[in-house]
Amino acid sequence: MSVRRLAEKQPESFAFTPENEAWAKQEIAKYPPGRQASAIIALMWRAQLQNHYWLPRPAIELIARILDMPYIRALEVATFYTMFNLEPVGRWHVQLCGTTPCMLCGAEAIKEVCRDRIGDEQQVTADGVFSWIEVECLGACCNAPMVQINEDYYEDLTPQNFAKLLDDLAAGRPVKVGSQTGRIGSEPLGGKLTALTTLYGEDGKGPAAAAETQAAEEEAHIKAVLATLPKDASAEQKADAVGQRPQGLEQPRGNQADDLQRIKGIGPVNARNLQALGIYHFDQIAAWTREQIRWVGTYLSFPGRIDREQWVAQADNLAHGGKGLKDEAAKGQPDA
Repeated sequence: MSVRRLAEKQPESFAFTPENEAWAKQEIAKYPPGRQASAIIALMWRAQLQNHYWLPRPAIELIARILDMPYIRALEVATFYTMFNLEPVGRWHVQLCGTTPCMLCGAEAIKEVCRDRIGDEQQVTADGVFSWIEVECLGACCNAPMVQINEDYYEDLTPQNFAKLLDDLAAGRPVKVGSQTGRIGSEPLGGKLTALTTLYGEDGKGPAAAAETQAAEEEAHIKAVLATLPKDASAEQKADAVGQRPQGLEQPRGNQADDLQRIKGIGPVNARNLQALGIYHFDQIAAWTREQIRWVGTYLSFPGRIDREQWVAQADNLAHGGKGLKDEAAKGQPDA
């Protein structure tokens, strides 16, 4: 635990708003006589929210008086728990997890975005909008890398979607809390799989069996939806009926597209078709949600194939410097 001190500059006073004062009385009443100090964390958190997300000395002193406890005990609580910010922070305070799982999944790249877009750690931007700090585990390791911004978690981050998240917050636009790639809970990348029974269960068939199962389910679902459309529906109309088109780029970043043909299942034709959709890079494919996988697979006229050939997992591996999977299994099935 690092040493935590109060900010040098402090407001002269602090008082709860009438609404928060009434709330505090209700909170204290939850505890039996003589145990009112048990409400200290709740009251400090409320004071922090009222005071632009940081806890000043006058608020700590006020809460100690309200709870009839020594000021030093209240100060001990405030300085022990890192949930309390002891100096001014930005309107949006970014807590970036730098613990091992997040570090291995790309937290260093997210940290660079913070440095470029916000500045030095624990500094508030000139407009008062942002500040950031690196913290220990925030408990969402399966969806690493991730950050906590004020009271919400934002997971499955990439430098691109994190930069966009900051832009949207600064502009006051709505943002998506939770996974930024559409994952639900901590399901595997690329969508829900029967991970325990298929990947590591008794059948012993491994990831290929799971991919085949996922592909068959997708094909059946999409076939049922397409059966309700007019026979002359266009490829885009069919795709829109089953999924959501992924957002493409106008041109490759740095005018240098990734070699998408390194992904098993993508040959010259599919590479050109994907680029026509603005898909130029591995990390774009790695970030596809279930709805986007359905859209692309239907648009390219082979629903289920993206799952069967594990495009998303391959792209994620390649985006992080790994190798493609054009192995012996691909020889019997020419790439399109």
